[in-house]
Amino acid sequence: MTESVGEQVSSLYGVSADEETQRAAFTNGNVPVSVYGLGKMGLPLASVFAETSGNVLGADIDPDVVETINDGGCHVKREPGLLELVSDLVSDGAFSATTEPREAAERGSIHVVIVPTPITDAKEPDLAILDAVIEDIGTGLEKGDLVIVECTVPPQTTEERVLPALEEASGLELGEFGLAFCPERTSSGRALEDIRGAYPKVVGGADAESTRAATVVYESLNSEGVLPVTDATTAEAVKVFEGLYRDVNIALANELATFTDELGINVNEAIETANTQPFCDIHEPGPGVGGHCIPYYPYFMIKPFETDSRLLEMAREVNDAMPAFTVEKVRDGLAEDGKGITEATVVVLGLTYRPGVEEIRASPSIPISKQLTELGADVYGIDPMLESVDEFALEQIDLEALSDFDPDAIVMVTPHDEFDEINWTDIHRNSDNLSVVIDGRQTLVNEELEVRRYTIGGGYN
Repeated sequence: MTESVGEQVSSLYGVSADEETQRAAFTNGNVPVSVYGLGKMGLPLASVFAETSGNVLGADIDPDVVETINDGGCHVKREPGLLELVSDLVSDGAFSATTEPREAAERGSIHVVIVPTPITDAKEPDLAILDAVIEDIGTGLEKGDLVIVECTVPPQTTEERVLPALEEASGLELGEFGLAFCPERTSSGRALEDIRGAYPKVVGGADAESTRAATVVYESLNSEGVLPVTDATTAEAVKVFEGLYRDVNIALANELATFTDELGINVNEAIETANTQPFCDIHEPGPGVGGHCIPYYPYFMIKPFETDSRLLEMAREVNDAMPAFTVEKVRDGLAEDGKGITEATVVVLGLTYRPGVEEIRASPSIPISKQLTELGADVYGIDPMLESVDEFALEQIDLEALSDFDPDAIVMVTPHDEFDEINWTDIHRNSDNLSVVIDGRQTLVNEELEVRRYTIGGGYN
């Protein structure tokens, strides 16, 4: 009975059918879904929507991405299970892609937006891509449609920017269609796991009916359920606050790490011990903070609002200064061996922003390599994730070449699993010049290094 009634329901917003019937309509594919943006986060999201509803059209402006998906392939690398899932979904007719957002707008009842929201060179949020997609959606918007924004935005964007744009483009008003902000809470390398239910989904609507309808959707996707909040702005703030907490906490750890030499203690040991107290949770220090999230989200609060944000700005300054701190420790280590950094040979291990992922945005290795090169060093980089290192001021070499290389300094920035295979004994045996190893992530503390080692937060061995 429920299924037959569900087949008569083609939208979830503002319908009189009970929620069980609406959920059945969604999961049996009678409510078409369009997902805008098929990148590293968008493709996994679209795939989970497709495996749940069986009726998804994805839109992306990159024709190569669209062609790859429609051929049953996957352009997103190192995402466990994603290639197999996309292949099965496309083969079953549950998922397809288009380069035309307006095509997706015209056939969708649920519109899910997960496009890039980058920061400009002036450190201001750039919402141009979001604006363009929202205009496209508005041209095809119909009564009963539900628009869901997942990409991170400054708080108030959904209600003060997206809603007016949808109303103007569609000629409809809120109440005739729904609008909710449901933030992406996903990490590269575990996207499917996160989307399916590693954490509850946060849902905040522009009106109560939008919150209710979006809850029906995500309760079907996420095994951990849904956390409804008061409104869309609260949901936006939740996402931004999660990133701000991490940025400020890491800044505290990084600043404490700079006291290591003056205090003459292992700050990492002190942090680890302090964290045994249940009210203390200091993160680990390192050579910088990278990725497409944490280094950017503070500017979603710093720039758009007039409120004094000194703490957020200072945290950014502290974290942005860690690459220079790392380079300074390279210089100090060389000086202890009577060497200058000019014309020294330095190998940087790990160029992506975190282990096991291909993403390089805001990676600390970018400024580290640039500063070392500007100081006159010959810089080489090793990263098993990357085929190209054009963004870095260094020359790429293979991991296998390290044992026969003869650098003056080695800097561990991002500890990929592949680096566990490094034979440090061979490096010592074959090297006449190695003066210092900088351990940026506390990953070499158990290695028997026959050379001066400086651990950020731990000092010299």
